[in-house]
Amino acid sequence: MTSTQDHPVKTGRRMLMLGLATAGFAINFWAWALLSPLGPLFKDSLKLTAFQQALLVAVPVVVGSLGRIPVGALTDRFGGRVMFPVISGLTIVPVLFLGLAGHSSLAALLIGGFFLGLGGTSFAVGVPFVNAWFPPERRGLAIGVFGAGMGGTAISALTTVPLVKAGAVVTPFIITAVVLALYAVVAAVFLRDAPGRTVPAEPLSRRMRDTLRLPVTWQASALYAIAFGGYVAFSVYLPAYLKTGYGLAQTDAANRMAGFVLFAVVMRPIGGWLSDRFGPVRVLGGVFAVVTVSAAVQAFGPGLMPLGTAAFLTMAAALGAGSGAVFALVALLAPANKVGSVTGVVGAAGGLGGFIPPLVMGALYGELGSYALGLAALALVAAGAFTFTATVARRSLHQHQRV
Repeated sequence: MTSTQDHPVKTGRRMLMLGLATAGFAINFWAWALLSPLGPLFKDSLKLTAFQQALLVAVPVVVGSLGRIPVGALTDRFGGRVMFPVISGLTIVPVLFLGLAGHSSLAALLIGGFFLGLGGTSFAVGVPFVNAWFPPERRGLAIGVFGAGMGGTAISALTTVPLVKAGAVVTPFIITAVVLALYAVVAAVFLRDAPGRTVPAEPLSRRMRDTLRLPVTWQASALYAIAFGGYVAFSVYLPAYLKTGYGLAQTDAANRMAGFVLFAVVMRPIGGWLSDRFGPVRVLGGVFAVVTVSAAVQAFGPGLMPLGTAAFLTMAAALGAGSGAVFALVALLAPANKVGSVTGVVGAAGGLGGFIPPLVMGALYGELGSYALGLAALALVAAGAFTFTATVARRSLHQHQRV
C-alpha cells in the first residue's frame, strides 16, 4: 500500500489542495443553507404553517446528511478531483431552479430543497481528499481546517436576506450559482488527488457492508452525533431559546447565535491540532466533560451576563473542538481505502443528530414552560459520551496502536 509518505510532497502543494477543498466545502454549504434565512419570507408569501416552514428548512439538511453516505463511498472510488467539481456543478441546478421558478409554491420549494441537499454532501468529499494529502501526525489539524468550511452557512445567514432586499428573491440564488460554477471550473483545473491514493477495488455495495462492520464507524457516529449534532442544534435553536428564555429581541438573539457559530467554527481546527498533539481520545474526553458542566450550569437558568453567556460560549468552543477531534479519530482508525465511506456515515449521523435536541427542547418547553429539563438531559448525554470515550473509544485506539 502506498501513501503520501512514500511520495515526497511539497508543503505548499498540500496547502493549496487544503485551501481549495475548504473553499469548495464553504461554497457548497453556502448553497445548502440558502432556504433557511428565507423561511419567514416564504411563510408570509405562501401562507405556510409553522410545520410547513420547518419542513422547508429540514428537507435540504436531511438529504444533505443522508446523501453523505453514498457520496463518501463514491469519493473513495473516484477521488475528490472528480467529486468536488461534480457535486458543485450539480448543485447549480437546484439553486437556479429555486431562484428562477421554485419559490412559487411549497411543492416546488420542497422539490428544489430536496436536490439542494447535494451541497451538503460535499463534506464527505473533502475529508477523504484532505486525509490522503497529509501524513497521520498532521491529519487532525488539516481536517479541522477543512471542517471550518462549515462557516459557509454563516455566509448564507449574513448575505441572503440583504441580497433579496437589495434586489429580488432571485438575487442570492444567481450569485451563489455563479460562485459554484466558478469553483467547479477552478476545481476541475487545479485539484489533484494525493499521490499514491488508495483506490478500493471492491464493488460499492460490498464496501458499504464492510464499512458498517467497522467499529470506528459506529463509535465515531455516536460521538459526532453529540458533538456536531449539539452544534447544529444550538445554531438552529439558540435564537428561539434566547428570545423566549431571556426576552431578547430577534436581532440581538440572532447576533448572539452568530457569535456561538463563529466560536465553534474557529475551535474546530484547534480541536484537530490538539488531537495531533495529545490524541483524539483525550481531547474528546475533555470536550464532553466541558459540555457536561456547561449544560448543567445552564440548566439552573443563570443570568445571561456573565454566567449564561460564558456557559454557552464554553459549550460552543467544546462542541467545535469535539467535531474536529472526531475526524482526527476517524483518520487514525479507518482503513485508508474506506475513509470516505466512514466519513459519509459519520457525517450523516452528525447532521441528523442536530434535529433531535431542538425537538426535545421545544416539546419540554411547551409542556413545562422551562428549558431546564432539556439542558439537564444534554448534560446527562454528554456525561454518557465522556464515559463512552474513556472506555470504548480508548480501548479501540489502544488495540489499533498494538496492530
